[in-house]
Amino acid sequence: MDPVIIVGAGPVGLTLALALARQEVPCVVLDEGPGKDEPRPARSVVLREDTTALLERLTGAPLTRAGSRWAGWQSMRRKQVTHEVTFDATAPAPVHIAQHVLTGALRAALARERLVGVAVDSRLDSLEQEPSGVTAHTRGARGTWWRGSYLVGCDGPRSTVRKLQDIRFPGRTAVERHAVAALRTELPWSDEALLHRMPPWRASGPFAGEITARPLPDGVWRLDWLLPPGKELVTPELLLARIRETLAGWAGGPTPPYELLDTGVHTVHHRLARRWRADRVFLAGDAAHLLGTLGTHGLDEGLRDADNLAWKLALAWHHGHHEALLDSYQAERRAIVSARLRAADQALPLLRGGGGLRSYVPGSARGHDALLVDGHLGQGPLGAPGGHAGSPLAPRDLEGEVPVDTPLGAPVTDVRVTAEDGTFVRLRDRLGRGALLVVLIAPGTGVWERRHWVSAGIMPRLAAAVAALPHPAELLVAESYPGAAAHTVLLVRPDGHLVTALGGVRPADLYAAAETVVGGPADTETAGTAGTEARAAAGAGSR
Repeated sequence: MDPVIIVGAGPVGLTLALALARQEVPCVVLDEGPGKDEPRPARSVVLREDTTALLERLTGAPLTRAGSRWAGWQSMRRKQVTHEVTFDATAPAPVHIAQHVLTGALRAALARERLVGVAVDSRLDSLEQEPSGVTAHTRGARGTWWRGSYLVGCDGPRSTVRKLQDIRFPGRTAVERHAVAALRTELPWSDEALLHRMPPWRASGPFAGEITARPLPDGVWRLDWLLPPGKELVTPELLLARIRETLAGWAGGPTPPYELLDTGVHTVHHRLARRWRADRVFLAGDAAHLLGTLGTHGLDEGLRDADNLAWKLALAWHHGHHEALLDSYQAERRAIVSARLRAADQALPLLRGGGGLRSYVPGSARGHDALLVDGHLGQGPLGAPGGHAGSPLAPRDLEGEVPVDTPLGAPVTDVRVTAEDGTFVRLRDRLGRGALLVVLIAPGTGVWERRHWVSAGIMPRLAAAVAALPHPAELLVAESYPGAAAHTVLLVRPDGHLVTALGGVRPADLYAAAETVVGGPADTETAGTAGTEARAAAGAGSR
């Protein structure tokens, strides 16, 4: 089998390449740049708990130390604190990290991967599809032909892959604009993020009354000022005046010392590609969707695209083309991003001055600031990770299904489990390997060695049922899981979403759920292999 071709070497493309390599799928990344990123501290990203765990699992890098994990969050209106959040182990904070630091960690991890080749200075200019694969051509100093089993466009808002496949990208332009500055200074608070609406000091120049301050490591802060609608130019002089005014306002006196590191203007667009799949070609990240108003962050969704697509491509690469499984990528991910865009578009008129539209916003009684907190902190319809309850991969009518606190199709809670070798690990540590996870809830097992209970009670029958599943699965044991009774059996997808919870060992239900979640039987009996020739193909591509 030919490698998977990934077009684009941003965080989404690099994450997808790592996720595929972890599942023994060779791939080649076409990078139109020089293979490194210019340091831009004003270009930073906020990662939610699940995407932080995904990236740390793939890179092995301590991203929480490379970035800043906030101690808390404050929302202010004029001089009054309207909302406060304190983060702890039960409510982890997001991680704020410079994008060039993140891509550097991803590139370093890829450099150690034998199954991944990165072709720099390689800009895609044409591609052709056949029933058995994809052929792409790149121009530049290393222009050549590349042959792949599948191709994924992770090449950003102006995606060449999307244009070559004639996929429409409708939506709205310049929904919001923000002036951005990264500076080193001391603020009255040390490690909390702040959303300040309608500050009491007089705004100067083309700035609206909303400022966000987010800490980065080494005393650096990223400040964002919401700009009013229109295209009025933000000059360096106006931005410097606004920086001094803001710092003085927060300090309650003269402007404190600061070192300006980087500036920019961030424009938010809302767009959604009509299709995310065209036969063997897929779109992910900004090539498929643009969002980011009201605190939502598009990179988070792009990383979830990569996580969703990787295990499906890996299964198709190893075991044969699964049409229903590959179709489910668009069905699941596009539905979630579409819902998030609708939620943001409904909330925007209310939060930006259209109070008369209050009745159209679900949950608007919580207030404007609570809605914004949802978006910034990854909660509610504006920020929480979406689920796949309506997915074509969701099993139906299982007789033994029982309720737990995690809704079907939602990401599972990260609990401690015992692995098959008897070691204690976190449940999230077992994700992303291509296997389904079967988790038995068995209170009391944590205090006994595995050899004492692995052959006792229902374990032998469950182990036999897991061995008979139509897809490789790993059997894990947890002492507890939120809302689950003893002897509940959880079936979890490779990307960490709950498939079903069964009351006890029910081999028929477990088999039916497993078969449904992998899309049913493969469309062809010709399975891909991870042999030496295919792995070596990651670095080759001439025709």
